[in-house]
Amino acid sequence: MFARKNRRPTSPELLAAWQSLDEGDVPGALRHLRHGTDGLPLAEVALVVARAAGAAGFTDLREAATTLASRPGTVRALYDFGCACVERGVSYLAVPALREALRLAPDTPAVLRELVSAYEDEGRHREAADVLGAHEAGFADWPDRYLLVHNALMAGDLDLARRQHALLPDPDDAMWRPPRARQQRMLQRADAARRAAPLDGTDLRGWQYVMGGTVLGSLSPFGHDAGMAGRYAWLQDTHAGCLRGLLRLRTVLDAAGTRPETVSLLPDRGSRVLGLAAAEVLGLPAVPFAPGRHDTVVVAYDLNDLAREDGGPELLGGLFHRVPGQVLHEHASCWTDPPAVTPDSVALLHQSVVAPWGARLRQGADGGIEREEPDPRPEAEIAADVVAADPAPDEGDGKTPADPDEHVAAFVTAVRDTWLRGDRAALKTSGPVRSSRFL
Repeated sequence: MFARKNRRPTSPELLAAWQSLDEGDVPGALRHLRHGTDGLPLAEVALVVARAAGAAGFTDLREAATTLASRPGTVRALYDFGCACVERGVSYLAVPALREALRLAPDTPAVLRELVSAYEDEGRHREAADVLGAHEAGFADWPDRYLLVHNALMAGDLDLARRQHALLPDPDDAMWRPPRARQQRMLQRADAARRAAPLDGTDLRGWQYVMGGTVLGSLSPFGHDAGMAGRYAWLQDTHAGCLRGLLRLRTVLDAAGTRPETVSLLPDRGSRVLGLAAAEVLGLPAVPFAPGRHDTVVVAYDLNDLAREDGGPELLGGLFHRVPGQVLHEHASCWTDPPAVTPDSVALLHQSVVAPWGARLRQGADGGIEREEPDPRPEAEIAADVVAADPAPDEGDGKTPADPDEHVAAFVTAVRDTWLRGDRAALKTSGPVRSSRFL
């Protein structure tokens, strides 16, 4: 048996991961495995994964990896390993095994669908669409053709998505009707967005709207042509940045012809600060959030912060279904860990953010970096600082395309008939516009 005869991998690429495990560093070992393992012997990869899974207490993955290390050419072992990797959130390790399983058993729908699931988890939608297209002759409309349309959309291939969508009949199973309606709305949003946006591989605002119906207020002025494409990686936010986001929200509402009557305050501290500032900027009364209130702007600083509050998950669940005239605005939305509901309006996309009133970093007297204490002042005082800030745009690195208010207003004018429609299902992908990220 491989696992008994070979206690260590022989591939140089895997030895670094093995060394990390010798040092007790399971996350470090997984980082080594994330890149460059596609062409490595699956038995050796499985040997490393079995040891990592054992150290992490993932018995199911350890057993599946141990079996694969012993029988790397067995479809069942490949499939079980792939499923366990997907279940444990390491889908990048599942892809080579499931791809090999599909090569050995090309007419097995379960293997095809699990491979597609792994590709989707990794944002590899082009590969998912390609493998589905290659097996079109034998797949079912539901879910396979639906998945082909979805992955074509997320890969930015609108022509393929429309062709396949035209072949997709209405589902017999009621469970597919909400996803079907959601997909139809995506295609309708794409038709609208194309009037004002290129929908190419760099059009972050356009694709954010197509995917989730979110109007993106601003693009990061840093690193646009160096891998960020309009998203922030790490951001230490400012009062001025919050004010710019609220002014963009006002531009969006005006261009859409939306006339809210109140600003609804969510219960977490950041959202209350921003909501109070929003009420001043928009000239509306601030009221506590109440489920079912019509014609209101619900303001969040970061919806993931709300999710960590007592009762936050339940409150977010109540925002899934849209209320007439309700606009959900999030200032700082995490694109690598999207919130449980997709907002209608977002000021900016980040991977990691520190709020202006949070525990910020600064340079100390000795030149080192130290962390400040959070701003302890009442929420209304901090909100007043936001309203009084200078909203002049951040000049950035000078390499980001201009994005004036007029651009945002023109985009919203083009798409307003398709905005604020349907549910607020969570986004699970960054879509066709790729950005660099921290691992």
